[in-house]
Amino acid sequence: MNTLKQRLLTNWDLMRIVRLGLGIMMLVMGIQAKDWALGLFSTFFLYQAITGTGCCGSRACDAPISSSTKNNWKESTPIEYEEVK
Repeated sequence: MNTLKQRLLTNWDLMRIVRLGLGIMMLVMGIQAKDWALGLFSTFFLYQAITGTGCCGSRACDAPISSSTKNNWKESTPIEYEEVK
């Protein structure tokens, strides 16, 4: 339960707010127009906003480099430069 609360209350960035706004706007428009397809499509954006997921639901697009890996690379790999004329 604690992780659900953390997920709902943290990491609100601009895209998450935009998704929430689009989802609410589309849901209201779907209810007013009695258009069930638009209402169902709005749940996609609302789900993304509430859970903090994007198009890559598991954040598989992210490739974070841990600090230990980054530091080891800097120390162990010498950089060689070649002058091009």
